[in-house]
Amino acid sequence: MNVVRSIVFYIGYFAAMLVCGVLFLPPSPFVPLRSRYLLLNLYNHFIMAWFRIACGVRYEISGRENLSGEPVVMLANHQSEWETVYLQLLKPPVCTVLKKELLSIPIFGWALRLLHPIALDRSKPARAMRQVLSQGTARLKEGLTVLIFPEGTRVEPGKRRRYNKSGTVIACRAGVPVVPVAHNAGECWPGRDWVKRPGRISLVVGEPIPTLGRTPEEVLVEVESWIEARLMEISTVPRPAPTQSEAPQTLPE
Repeated sequence: MNVVRSIVFYIGYFAAMLVCGVLFLPPSPFVPLRSRYLLLNLYNHFIMAWFRIACGVRYEISGRENLSGEPVVMLANHQSEWETVYLQLLKPPVCTVLKKELLSIPIFGWALRLLHPIALDRSKPARAMRQVLSQGTARLKEGLTVLIFPEGTRVEPGKRRRYNKSGTVIACRAGVPVVPVAHNAGECWPGRDWVKRPGRISLVVGEPIPTLGRTPEEVLVEVESWIEARLMEISTVPRPAPTQSEAPQTLPE
């Protein structure tokens, strides 16, 4: 049944991508950035609704009130594609830090380019870090929220990976709060398996964490502790204990 549901879901997934590519992409470059987000995010709204219907998934979202009108740095754990789609809807316009290979995907990548993401070449980490810091600060000044997955890649439920501090460096430099986000989306939308599973996806938005007068390392410790505590509450897969190698990653400033 899960296989059948997943096939039905992907039929709608790619059909919606094609339709949105034909209808929404051509006029998008000619409208203001904020209107462009609203237009292209219609695809995200459809995918979230279609996934819920086709695959028998329920959503439980809490903490939306913690997102004000001011730009912030949003730091979320990364388990699947689900959160990359849904988090665009929480506080648009959102500038996402992502791998540049995604921009080469027909239709999907073309739409991403129009949303001014920060596209990184992960084979050149030092250059990527400088790019994140410079462009991330610039995006915040433009009034965009910056979304970063500090684990750097998708991490399966029940596993841990050390956090990268680039997001907290940006927030501390710009003097904007960090908003932590925790979810268990990988339990229903696996990161490395096309077969989807029914169940409940819980997502929690935390209260803004102030950064003024604090170090990026100090803020990152608070962010990771909050996310891990929430994952302990919402995950059906047991969380592992942290190890010394999973301490927050130190990166050049």
